[in-house]
Amino acid sequence: MSERRQLINLAYRLLGSLAEAEDVVQETYARWYAMSQQQQEAIESPGAWLTKVASRICLDLLGSARARRERYVGEWIPEPLPGRTEWINARTGGATADPADRVTLDESINMAFLVVLESMTPAERVALILHDVFRYSFAEVAEIVGRTPAACRQLASSARRRIRASQPPATPTAQQAGIVRNFKQAWEAKDIDALIGLLDPEATAIADGGGLASAHLHPITGGEPIARAFLEVAGKAPNLTLLERTVNGQPGLVAQLDGITVVVVAFHVAGNRIKHIWAVRNPEKLRPWTTA
Repeated sequence: MSERRQLINLAYRLLGSLAEAEDVVQETYARWYAMSQQQQEAIESPGAWLTKVASRICLDLLGSARARRERYVGEWIPEPLPGRTEWINARTGGATADPADRVTLDESINMAFLVVLESMTPAERVALILHDVFRYSFAEVAEIVGRTPAACRQLASSARRRIRASQPPATPTAQQAGIVRNFKQAWEAKDIDALIGLLDPEATAIADGGGLASAHLHPITGGEPIARAFLEVAGKAPNLTLLERTVNGQPGLVAQLDGITVVVVAFHVAGNRIKHIWAVRNPEKLRPWTTA
């Protein structure tokens, strides 16, 4: 069971969904316990075996994910992950001090990174995460992906190029937090000029309601249209409470109505302007954020 944390970390990064990651880990362990004791003892490294099985299950799920995304209502955004202090165990309704048994927070789980992963082929995604994040050799990756080590090296290289092309240099976290705080204050004050000033003129905002909550079905582009969309939300929900929270390891915002989280907002800050906003409204993706 000591491998559980690594498996959850791996599956979340590959699938962008904590719920699906937990299902993958359950299935992985089910396959382990389905073997006889003799079969288990014949496996030289149980950890490596579990990782290989979990990766292959994820690879299969990623292969069918495109079809699922096509049926999804509106835009699909990876499931947002709370920070350590905001972690809530939705199943019991009790806060835990540390989600360390779940997902380790680092740059490979920030929303911008996960969104870029979504644009990759399943093989590219698995090769990149296994090699660059979890430090598996290309020979080991090849065995999991079913390609040659040289092919896996190419897959990871291609994936890295996509990331470099889509992500400008990171803004220091303290600076990001200040910009997000300013955005929160401008949103609360319904100050459209201040909001526009914080947004890159070519910024994009994407909302994910999944057909279960109202949300824009298509991305919004441009500082002024995005600012107007946020003011529209404020106008419809005057009792909205905005909280500064860590979202996927970076400064973000959580909006609550009567103590219930109704939207989690992740930001990508480039320089001193907000370049991308991801607003998750789908209640099925907000369960870890809501107390029972």
